[in-house]
Amino acid sequence: MEERKIPQHVAIILDGNGRWAKAKGMPRNYGHMQGAKAVENILFDADELGIKYLTVYAFSTENWNRPQAEVAALMKILEQYLKSSIKKSMKNNVRCRVIGERSKLSPAIQAAVNDLEEATKNNTGLTFTIAINYGSRDEITRAVRKVAKRVQNGELDADSITEEDINNSLDTGFMPDPDLMIRTCGEQRVSNFLLWQLAYTEFYYTDIAWPDFDRNELEKAIDAYNHRTRRFGGLKKGEE
Repeated sequence: MEERKIPQHVAIILDGNGRWAKAKGMPRNYGHMQGAKAVENILFDADELGIKYLTVYAFSTENWNRPQAEVAALMKILEQYLKSSIKKSMKNNVRCRVIGERSKLSPAIQAAVNDLEEATKNNTGLTFTIAINYGSRDEITRAVRKVAKRVQNGELDADSITEEDINNSLDTGFMPDPDLMIRTCGEQRVSNFLLWQLAYTEFYYTDIAWPDFDRNELEKAIDAYNHRTRRFGGLKKGEE
């Protein structure tokens, strides 16, 4: 029997917290709280399974359009999660990173992000990346500005710009592209998430709402990934 291949990098769009809570007759904020617990559980499951990079879409640039009370509650949950992650990440050798435009985040959340990244920067286990105030078009726009400044400063010739120059200017320049992208709760779109990075990623959609997504569901996604034939430009990966 062929050995199951574990994707090196898994990205997840955490969808369905509010709908899950509504189905249980609970407020949306309850769903977000349970969703945060599900993230913690999946993080450790991913580590045990041998996944090296886990990236989750926690708060998009578009999420600011939600009701003000819900946004405030989400920010509070995120702040508490970031603060509580330091001790757990150090115990489990997890390196934490945050991607997205930080300037719109509150000073308290920015400080929590900086503290978490600084505390875990030398950890050598799984790299856990949280996308907060993240939108891929915004990320690409910021990356293009960085490259343009290099050209303006005479550090780079415009005709010599490569994909690598752009890739390294993205928020995710420190890690490989995802092998597998999972979206929960039945939606089948990428919602402005990692548009550049998902160019050759395998997609997996499930009707399970995020708070109910557990190790068993993660393994189902990995099994589906193992039944795909990954092709890059028409060739299987590794073919000459």
